Amino acid sequence: MAVEENKGILLETGTNEFEIVEFSIGSVNYGINVAKVREVITRTPVTEMPQAHPYIDGLFTLRGKAIPLVNLPRCLNVQTMDEPKNIIVTEINNYDIGFLVDSVSRIHRISWKNMEPAPEVGDQSRVVGIVKMQEKIILLLDFETIIAEINPEINAKLTTFDDATTDMKVERSNVHVLCAEDSPLLRELLVNTLHESGYRFVRDFNNGQDAWNYLSTNLSSDLPIEDQVRVIISDIEMPQMDGHRLLKLVRSDPRFNQIPFILFSSLISEEMRRKGESLGANGQISKPEINQLIGLMDELIFGIKRSGNE
Repeated sequence: MAVEENKGILLETGTNEFEIVEFSIGSVNYGINVAKVREVITRTPVTEMPQAHPYIDGLFTLRGKAIPLVNLPRCLNVQTMDEPKNIIVTEINNYDIGFLVDSVSRIHRISWKNMEPAPEVGDQSRVVGIVKMQEKIILLLDFETIIAEINPEINAKLTTFDDATTDMKVERSNVHVLCAEDSPLLRELLVNTLHESGYRFVRDFNNGQDAWNYLSTNLSSDLPIEDQVRVIISDIEMPQMDGHRLLKLVRSDPRFNQIPFILFSSLISEEMRRKGESLGANGQISKPEINQLIGLMDELIFGIKRSGNE
């Protein structure tokens, strides 16, 4: 499947639309954002790796590069009748990884409004959202969490940051942060790490729509905006409203358009970076580089530029 050709029309700036690649495992239909997909290939031989994570079948070679292959049916604990025949090759968090699936069917272009948050049916759910099609339901998987389980370096980078002076932590403790992130695991890690760094006031939401509703209806007109929300951190890929649409609404509203806005996402490619800049993002950090995120927050809020921070 020629996914690359479709990326030019992806996520027209701030329109709240996206495209998903639909695939199946057993009798269930799943989806992944096209922006995360490099290409789809037929199953290819793999080289087993000793002491690899249980989800990893081994390494396969694509254009001279060795890429880990995740057995997605095993990861999801799904029994399949036939041998999986496709590999979805992805680039997530600047990490190349393939996912073995039963079959890949087609690409759908939909609005984030048509993606609903996943119902809470268990602590270990790997589904971040559902898309209701006319004749079926497509489940959007939390690929970031799956990769974080496989690659401990992801979790380490989401929880490791430079120590700060007591005075800086006191300064951070007075800042109100608004955070929008749909992945439960990554949202919890992000909020906990911000708390540990000294940013104690963090109000978090699992999608852009809820974050916007809070901004537009819950803030007091009697207090300065900067005393209620000093900085906004947002993922790009979220149900109901994506981060680009949230950014566009914030920049279009005179009440909020001076609030620093940082996109913190696994989708920060060159194309996405251009889109974020055109919408007025103050910074864009690729997950899981939370140390860079905290450094950028200090710069935007306090004017303190840390050496080495982009």
